[in-house]
Amino acid sequence: MFIRVKRKKTTFFLHCDPSEMVLETKQKLHTLSDFPVDQQRLILLSTKATLDDNRSLADQKVENDAVVALTLKIPETGEWEDVNIEKPADHANLIESESS
Repeated sequence: MFIRVKRKKTTFFLHCDPSEMVLETKQKLHTLSDFPVDQQRLILLSTKATLDDNRSLADQKVENDAVVALTLKIPETGEWEDVNIEKPADHANLIESESS
């Protein structure tokens, strides 16, 4: 299965097995992004549930084409970032504003 992991303007497409532990998914993200595994938090957007590292994706209802938010731990405070996913600008609106 594939899942989409989103953070700000970036989307990572990961090939995962439903029996894969969330910690393994975080390790894949670390390989792609250099975000340390222990500073990543994954949130399933459809349920707003924070995914548990020691449980499988299937156990937490993560299905094919699921969208998962990635937030990072803020080093200064030890708190987690808020979910921040920026939607792409509407291309038609950009064209209109440039021609005005």
